[in-house]
Amino acid sequence: MHFARTEEQDTLAVVVRSLLDKRSDSAAVRAAVGSESGYDESLWQALCEQVGVAALPIAEEHDGFGASFIETSLVLEELGRTLAPSPLLATAIATAAVLLHAEPEHQATLLPRIATGEIATLALDPLVLDAPAADIVLRLQDGALQLLTGPAIEPVGALDQSIRFGRVTANEAQAVGEVPDDRPVRDVAAALTSALQVGAAQRGLDMTVAYTLERVQFGRPIGSFQALKHRMADMLVLVEASRSASWGATAAAAAYVTEPTVSNAAILRRRAAVARSYCSDALDHVASETVQLHGGIAITWEHDSQLVFKRAHALSHLWEPAHVARASLLPFDEGGGRPVHGSTVARRV
Repeated sequence: MHFARTEEQDTLAVVVRSLLDKRSDSAAVRAAVGSESGYDESLWQALCEQVGVAALPIAEEHDGFGASFIETSLVLEELGRTLAPSPLLATAIATAAVLLHAEPEHQATLLPRIATGEIATLALDPLVLDAPAADIVLRLQDGALQLLTGPAIEPVGALDQSIRFGRVTANEAQAVGEVPDDRPVRDVAAALTSALQVGAAQRGLDMTVAYTLERVQFGRPIGSFQALKHRMADMLVLVEASRSASWGATAAAAAYVTEPTVSNAAILRRRAAVARSYCSDALDHVASETVQLHGGIAITWEHDSQLVFKRAHALSHLWEPAHVARASLLPFDEGGGRPVHGSTVARRV
């Protein structure tokens, strides 16, 4: 797999970053969090109409751009960097489910709607990401992908106020495809979530470096102190390693959605588990260092450090926990009770 960005992908990231820098600063993020919808509706419209973020992985025959989830992950990373509330993650996961499991006639109905910016979500757990704002609500149940008709949605709050959840109940559901195994969809969800985590970690690092260059103590910027340099260097290593893990996972996700073979599913499972375990722990550490290296101002509501910390906590609790993903990488004996003692991984553990 090729993980390096192409020139077109770099251009996409630059365009999205430019738009977000103009329209998703700290004040805009806080305003969106406090709005009824929980996200900036005008920003979402601009992202869909000017950039086509929802249409990226959708084929041209369904009014999409014919790109892949690699491009989607680049947009998610930029959204993570600004901490902007956005329904793109939920919509992308639902799109993956439709591409993988919906019958052609239902794809022809659902995908053009998503491409134009209608928000979609997929119920994978009792708390459904962005359900209160969703126009299209899908679920995996009884071996089928189901489209819910007129579902009742109860909004649920979260520690990270930039992420909204809902409990979904429905009296009517239409089966739109068969789902023999929901594991790959969950792996795609983990891969895409890792892109948001990388962006948030980059935000924490950038904030911390900027602050330590401005904050003066003992007549010099605190960023010049060797001990703090080492801590920020460690943060940089975590961010860059997380980015590599995320790129690997999203490349595997894109490959599987394009060609859902058994071998591609195995590659996706492993790379998603690596990204899930590493990116979650890395963001937790970067967020903690961001708070500590900002000193007393970091624990105030007015400073954005608390937003990074909350985002880290929220994303680490989406899907499976990091330690569960890490355990799935270990080779187990036939009884499934413990790692194989002769394996390199088991010796390291």
